[in-house]
Amino acid sequence: MTLVLSDLSRLLSEAADAAASFVAVAQPQVKARIAGADGKVDRKLADVEQHIVHGFGWYAAYAEMLREVAAWAQVLEAKGEFGEVETLLTQLLFAEYGAQLRGGIPMNQGEVIRPADLAEDTSALDSPALTRLIREGGRQEIKTAIARHLVEARGRPTLENCGLDETLTLIRDQFFALSNAKVAPFAHDWHLKDELIPIELVNELGEMGVFAMTIPEEFGGLGMGKTAMCVVSEELSRGWIGVGSLATRSEIAAELILTGGTLEQKQHWLPRIASAEILPTAVFTEPDTGSDLGSLRTRASLSGSDYVVSGNKTWITHAARADVMTLLVRTDPDTRNYSGLSMLIAPKQRGDETTPFPTPGMSGGEIGVIGYRGMKEYEIGFDGFRVPAANLLGGVEGQGFKQLMATFESARIQTAARAIGVAQASLDVGLAYAVDRKQFGRSIIEFPRVANKLAMMAAELMGARQLTYFAARRKDEGKRCDLEAGMAKLIGARVAWAAADNALQIHGGNGFAMEYTVSRLLADARILNIFEGAGEIQAQVIARRLLDGGN
Repeated sequence: MTLVLSDLSRLLSEAADAAASFVAVAQPQVKARIAGADGKVDRKLADVEQHIVHGFGWYAAYAEMLREVAAWAQVLEAKGEFGEVETLLTQLLFAEYGAQLRGGIPMNQGEVIRPADLAEDTSALDSPALTRLIREGGRQEIKTAIARHLVEARGRPTLENCGLDETLTLIRDQFFALSNAKVAPFAHDWHLKDELIPIELVNELGEMGVFAMTIPEEFGGLGMGKTAMCVVSEELSRGWIGVGSLATRSEIAAELILTGGTLEQKQHWLPRIASAEILPTAVFTEPDTGSDLGSLRTRASLSGSDYVVSGNKTWITHAARADVMTLLVRTDPDTRNYSGLSMLIAPKQRGDETTPFPTPGMSGGEIGVIGYRGMKEYEIGFDGFRVPAANLLGGVEGQGFKQLMATFESARIQTAARAIGVAQASLDVGLAYAVDRKQFGRSIIEFPRVANKLAMMAAELMGARQLTYFAARRKDEGKRCDLEAGMAKLIGARVAWAAADNALQIHGGNGFAMEYTVSRLLADARILNIFEGAGEIQAQVIARRLLDGGN
């Protein structure tokens, strides 16, 4: 049923190399179509050729994921831990993604990028290793065997050996247990009632160190890094994405202060964030600006010892319950770009569902959403809202955009981890329904079209997880990882949507009923391809990094 292990490891590496080789061949040809006279990427030409540019980003992300899966397989093989489950999953993933590399990658349901769109010479994808994996790795017996393993592994944290060390494995198991006991059984009811996550649960997570994970010990944190945060976010999001996202605002605020704040600001704010004494929220987005932060209009004028803020913000998560805002404002009214932006650490009174914004100078209301509930989304108006001038992040105006960009790697790694959690939850509920649901005298998992959906979910999850862990490790090592983080977020978001959609399909008509958990998972999964950089923006960022010489 499986290829010889040493043979398979070699094939995976050669197939991954073939994908990378095609990307290398395509790179100069794509760049030639969008380069100006100076040889640099011309933004206008890049916009005209957006389909090609974004498609190149997708091909590069596929190649990187296959490379990381092949590397993971080699590590496990060296330890004698590359077992039947891992060989099955890698074969299926390479078979499907290899076929897409050759035939066309779906950037979404209606847009496919094909190799001939990017390069005249596509022969790198004719690799014998890739051919063999495409031919043999997607056979029905492999999919059936994966489905059998999924049934046998019900109740365990993961199907495959993820390659985590002992400490990270213990953390994963701890939060898997907590999520199963205190999140998953109640999440759907919280979702249907559109309630805030119970503050008792928020406090318990604070006591467990969830908000302190990435904060250095010298400032009251655990100093465990992004890989540990990924593991925690994945398991909590598996219970409910709202709970898995609780720590994101704390992580963003902490990273802003760590990378851009003064020593006094670090000493004052970081211990309070780590202990969950205060809950932060990120206040960046404005109506009609979206990803175009250079057009931001919310104004902060210095008046005595305070900044006075006026303007409007939208899509602010957990805004009512938060105690402090990282607030992006324009402090130089004469600018119309990024240069006039500054970041304020803005305290506020904690509100509730009845009175969300009791702080003078603030008003606003809730934005109803179909999923990603539990923290609630708000629009906020500022009119005479005051922030102490001492709370200007870093003490120097005009640094806000640069400070924000320094957090994007972590935010996108976090989103990828949350996507894996949602995808894993979709696999969980899809599998449970397929085992329990009887049709024509047998469980529907015995029908190949059902089993195959579950098998593909598991294989894609494995790939997205390895790419995300790779990005997190690079971040923990102090290496630049905006490219890898973007790739993990891009692929992870699509994997989550596909898993939720297929899990709902397995449920049939019942999946369309709001009483079933899978209906929530579909709504939750949909946001992942939008926030922290929509899929289109993400593909563009990846491509621009690679086409513009790594800048």
